[in-house]
Parts: sequence; C-alpha cells; structure tokens
Amino acid sequence: MRYREDTIEQVRTSNDIVDVIGSYVRLKRSGANYFGLCPFHNEKTGSFSVSPSKQMFHCFGCGEGGNVITFIMKYENYSFQEAIRYLAERAGITLPEPDETEEEKKAASLRTKILEVNKAAAYYYYKKLYSQNGEIGLKYFKGKRKLTDETIKNFGLGFAGKGGSEVISYLRSKGFDNEIIKEAGLCNISEKYGMSDRFWNRVMFPIMDINNHVIGFGGRVLGDAEPKYLNTSETKVFEKSRNMYGLNVAKRSRKDYRIVCEGYIDVISMHQAGFTEAVASLGTAFTSGHASILHRYTNEVRLIYDSDEPGIKAALRAIPLCNEAGLVARMVDLTPHKDPDEFINAKGAEEFQKRLDSAENSFFYSLRMSEREYDLNDPEGRTAFQTHAAAMLSDIEDELKRENYISSVAAKYMINENTLRKAVVNEAVKKESESIRLRTYRTPEKKPEDDGTTSAEKYLLTWLTDENYLFKEISGYLNYDDFTEGVTRECAKLLFEQMADGHCEPASIIDRFEDEDEHKKVASIFSTKLNAVESGPEKSRALTDLVVRIKEASLKRQSDDETDEGGENLLQKRIRIRKAMDALKNLKIEV
Repeated sequence: MRYREDTIEQVRTSNDIVDVIGSYVRLKRSGANYFGLCPFHNEKTGSFSVSPSKQMFHCFGCGEGGNVITFIMKYENYSFQEAIRYLAERAGITLPEPDETEEEKKAASLRTKILEVNKAAAYYYYKKLYSQNGEIGLKYFKGKRKLTDETIKNFGLGFAGKGGSEVISYLRSKGFDNEIIKEAGLCNISEKYGMSDRFWNRVMFPIMDINNHVIGFGGRVLGDAEPKYLNTSETKVFEKSRNMYGLNVAKRSRKDYRIVCEGYIDVISMHQAGFTEAVASLGTAFTSGHASILHRYTNEVRLIYDSDEPGIKAALRAIPLCNEAGLVARMVDLTPHKDPDEFINAKGAEEFQKRLDSAENSFFYSLRMSEREYDLNDPEGRTAFQTHAAAMLSDIEDELKRENYISSVAAKYMINENTLRKAVVNEAVKKESESIRLRTYRTPEKKPEDDGTTSAEKYLLTWLTDENYLFKEISGYLNYDDFTEGVTRECAKLLFEQMADGHCEPASIIDRFEDEDEHKKVASIFSTKLNAVESGPEKSRALTDLVVRIKEASLKRQSDDETDEGGENLLQKRIRIRKAMDALKNLKIEV
C-alpha cells in the first residue's frame, strides 16, 4: 500500500521533526541541532540528534536514524502506511486512497485476518467461561479473585478447555484456515499430535492494543502445571515490548500518573476498584520500550512490585529505565500484603489510594534497599554506605537536582552536607578516570576496512547538506557515480539532482528507500560529525582533500575494472585515467 510521492512529501513537510520527536523525547538545543536521550537504546549521555534544517534524526550511539516518518514507524511500531496516516491526521491532511502492490495487499490482509481470528478466539473463550465446562474458570475469577460479571465482560476474560483442538475446530467452523490460526499463535504443531490448541485448562486474558484490537492472549494455568502463565508468541500484530496490558483503558485516565504493576489480575483488580490508570508489562520484565510508551501519556509512574526479593530486583531495574525516559518514578509500599489484588480485597480502595499518595521517591527507595547490605552501627559499614550514597548522587547529571538530593540525603542520614558534597565530587572524578581508562585500553572493535574513502564520502555529503553553496564548487570535479556503489552512491545521485535544481531536502531522500537498515545508513550519511573549519583557506584545503580522496578512489575502481566501456578500448581507458590522476595532484578548490 503506497501513497503517491507528492502525498508522502506533503505529510512529511507538514510535520516538523523537532515538534514530533519533542512530544516523545526531551530535547535540548545545542548549536544548530537538538539532543536528547535515545528512545531506542539505554544511555545516560544524550547522543540522539535531531536536525531541524535537514528534518532528520540520528543516534550516534546505536545508529538509528531517519526522518519523521521513520521515527513514528520505529517508535510506535507502525507500518509505513500507519505512520503516514498518523502524521496526516496530526497535520489535518485528508489522505487519498493509496495504491497497493500485491505484496502489500497480502501483508495488510494477513494483519487484518490475524486480528479477526483473535477476536473470534476471544469470543470463544468468553463463552466457554460461562458454559458448564468453564465452571472452574468462573469460580477462579468470581470466587478467588472476586471479579464481577461486568469486569469479566469489560476485559473479555475467558477459559480455554481441557485440550485437544476445541478452539481450532471452532475457528475452522468460522471460516479461518490453518495458516491464519498458526500465524496468530493459537496452536501448537508437533509430529505426534499434529495441530493442537496452544492454550488449554487456562483462564484467558485477551491482550488489546491501544485501539482495542485483540492482538494476543495470556493464559494462567489452573493447577500445578508449568508454565504458570503462557503468552501468545510474537506475531505480525503482537510485540511484548511495544504493548502494555490495560493501556487501552489507562491511556484515557485523567490522573497525572500511571500505575505499573506485574500481572493481569493486579491490573483488573485495580480497574474494578476504580484505579483505571493501572497497566502491566506482558509476561516480560519492564523495558525501556515500556517506559517510552508510558511517557506518551504521563510524566510520572507509581511502581508496584511484589515485596519479595524478585520484586525488589525488578523495581530496581525499572527505576533507571523510567528516569532515562524522562519519567518520575515513585515506589508504592503495600506491606504486609503481597500485591494490589490482595491489598484491595483486604483493605479496600480508600486505603489503597492512601498508599498511592504516600509513594516513596525512587532514589530514596533504591538507597533504602541498599542499606540492607551495610551495618550502619559499625563505623566501617556506615562509611561504606555513605560512599555508596555519594556514588549514587554523582550519577545525577542536573546540578540543581543533585544539590537538592545531597541536602536531603545529608539530613535523612545525619551526614555533614559539605562532607557529603566532597564525597560526591570524589566519586564523580573516580568514575570519569575509570571511563577514560576503559576508553584507552579497551580492545578496539573490528570494523570493516576503510581506506578513508567511505568516511570522506559521508563527510562531504553531510557538509553539502550543511552548506549547500559548496555544491557549485565541487560539481565540476565530482559526479554521483564517483561515490561507492550502493546506498552512498544513490544518496549522492539524489542529493546532486536536488542541488542542481536549487534545493536540498535530505529527509525526502530517506523516503526513496524502503528497508529500515537503509534508513539508518542514509541518516548516518547525512549526519556525520564535522570538524569546525572556519577560515577560508582551511575550508578550501579540506574541501580539496575530500574531492581528491573520493575521485582517486573512483579512478582506481575504474582502473581495476578491465572491461571496455563506451567504445573505449582498455589502453585508451588507462591513458585517460592516468591523466585524470595526474590532474588531481594540482587540484585546488577555492571557497
């Protein structure tokens, strides 16, 4: 499904990349560009660059890059068409009907059919729950978990039967073929049993995306079988790290925070009690992807994890991920109860709200958890703990925030504030020294051999997009086919064509490539870090050196190719190349 190029261009140019990305990532201006923490990998130092002039983004850490369409595709896990529709709606643009290739029609059809078969399966599980054979499941939900019929209906809860192929037979009777059932992850296939139901003897939790489509299922076994919880494997419509349970409802909450907990039942119990801001990760640890998703809807999260050791470890892993995504994290203490479901059933919604209101600052929670490793009654243990606290404080980059925390920690643990401040500085110096040592002695990564040509090509193309007027200075010496074959040459061709027409829009060049890895390469080609060259003579020398390097490599490739070209025999070709090589020795471009 493809929109016309002029439609794509209209959508792209109507959505300023800084505005769009700035609604997901906290950006700060630095020179001509904006920088922030990359939403696609964990980092503490912002290496994620957004260029307003080029309308492109590029991460110097993980290599992700592209234009505003690429960003929405990557961040929202959208297809190209979904990203175009999202950005068009954002800009108030009415889209025409897109053209579809046969391959795109098949892909779109597959996604639609998977959603349809999931919806049918959810209906089957729900009806099964209220049948005679689903009595055990209904007893679990209504008896043990105290869920109402209304809650069961709202969440579409269900029950999978005793095994075999009950669900498969039902889905076949509704017109779904084996391939779609398989693609949706609703079956197991083995040589011994053939095609059988993936879920059986389990209470079922349909997993919905933010648009209320059933994209997968979670199933809890009734009995002692393993695994206790079983999720749909990832499919064309289901990706664990890009979705959260209950978010389809929680996204509409008017609360200024969201609650993050561990399980399906916890979310459902909280929603039933009126806390519709609750969500949970889907059978996996909380990830940076989940933190980024939540940051679209709130600036603060209240984390509720079990009070046992695995729960504490999970909380300590989640806190830095929230911080990196720009979320304020607070910890909710439910002791002596284990989880929200147990607490609400025992104490009620009013007491639960009090616990939410008194949620602990995540920094002090982390520090308090680390106290357990030290004997604070012993001078050595107390000193070691205070050194650990200083190390934690040294990780806070914002100076004002760090100073406030130093004061609070000093007051809470009765430490002289100036002494603590000096310790924080010492810890920061030690970390920087260690970082320098590692950078110095680290075994260099093996990279593809580069004689300097690749770097020169990227440097020149980036420079041209920064200072468009240089094109007229080099166009008499270089053609696009002087660049290395592949993505680089194609970028040079498209850029040279634009500049010959008097404009420069590298972001539109990205749309000429369909592969995600190619988007990264294009963004990298136009986002190389440039050394500051200010004086005219320096600029002339640098530009001349780049042109000579690229042209020499081009001529060498031609020389190595011993085929005749355009009626030119091999001898004539070698003479021409030698003369061109000699001419480069005296080349001097004046800027």
